[in-house]
Amino acid sequence: MALEAFKTSSPLTMGVELELQLVNPTDFDLAAAATDMLHLLARKPFPGDVKPEITESMIEIATDVHTRHDELLEQLRQMRDALVATGDRLNVAICGGGTHPFQRWFDQRIFAKPRFKELSELYGYLAKQFTVFGQHVHIGCGSADEGLYLLHALNRYLPHFIALSASSPFSQGVDTLFDSARLNSVFAFPLSGRAPFLLRWIDFERSYFAKMEATGVVKSMKDFYWDIRPKPEYGTIELRVCDTPLSVERAAALASYLQALCRMLLQHQEPPPAEDDYLVYNYNRFQACRFGLDGAFVHPKTNENRSLREDILATLRHLTPHAAALGSQAALDELYAVTVHTGNHASFLRGQYGEQGGVAGMVDAAVRSFRTKRAT
Repeated sequence: MALEAFKTSSPLTMGVELELQLVNPTDFDLAAAATDMLHLLARKPFPGDVKPEITESMIEIATDVHTRHDELLEQLRQMRDALVATGDRLNVAICGGGTHPFQRWFDQRIFAKPRFKELSELYGYLAKQFTVFGQHVHIGCGSADEGLYLLHALNRYLPHFIALSASSPFSQGVDTLFDSARLNSVFAFPLSGRAPFLLRWIDFERSYFAKMEATGVVKSMKDFYWDIRPKPEYGTIELRVCDTPLSVERAAALASYLQALCRMLLQHQEPPPAEDDYLVYNYNRFQACRFGLDGAFVHPKTNENRSLREDILATLRHLTPHAAALGSQAALDELYAVTVHTGNHASFLRGQYGEQGGVAGMVDAAVRSFRTKRAT
């Protein structure tokens, strides 16, 4: 079937999706509680959307469409409070974090939904290993071509989002030495990575998607697990590299950072994207996953080597007028503090591992961070 038409949406609108962990508050392992959570949440209005994810120990929430950071943050806080209250009734804790530090993937149960069953049959054990947790951010685009332009123009900034959101240092009970181990699980899927370099929707539709569909490999855009992908049914591009942060405050800040970047890029203040920009893409991506804010960064246009931290700070300064226009300076201030002072949530979790004496203490700290306000 043909690729659905790209729905026009208001430029620079934004929406957030968060995949969240359901945790047993006694031993802090994952709890197969999604069915019960969703049943109880359906009994009264929820201030957003909530749905199952691939295994029973996770759920996904989604905000409405927003234009301002403060309004997005307010809705995320309302959603958090509703989730926490529901979890308390079921004796289920909820938290962010890109991975659960000690859950055993083979113990997870696939949620009883036809698409999840199909994915499990196709991908085998990878489906259960996909019990990882990410934040997705949608940005509205005035046209399909504008969406493809933004998708590729953002490629050099993707390491920023990986490093700033990183919250998955532990997996299967051990320190992976990565700040974001979650993305290694995503990269195992054959249709992950980067989108093909096409800047016109008609070329994407006819020269790429139609050929891929003819091979029988894909049926819809849902089959692509790219770092950024177009979402024609929403009229957005979707950033998918972020770990789920430990606080909704951090989630809102990351979304507003993306919004400000897109505003700058649409003013064509930088050279247009090119295929050669991707020569350093995987290197920069790895550095951000492995070392977080301490990673190295190669500028794709100039080949200049600098620290990722330095590149983020320079970008934050450059975005000041755009944040002022969008009303999101508070979001950029938070990310400045992360970059200069507090560090990302991966560093927070490693600190909690030492202070709390183990992986269960890390999860306890993540649960407390989600329900109270923020990790520091």
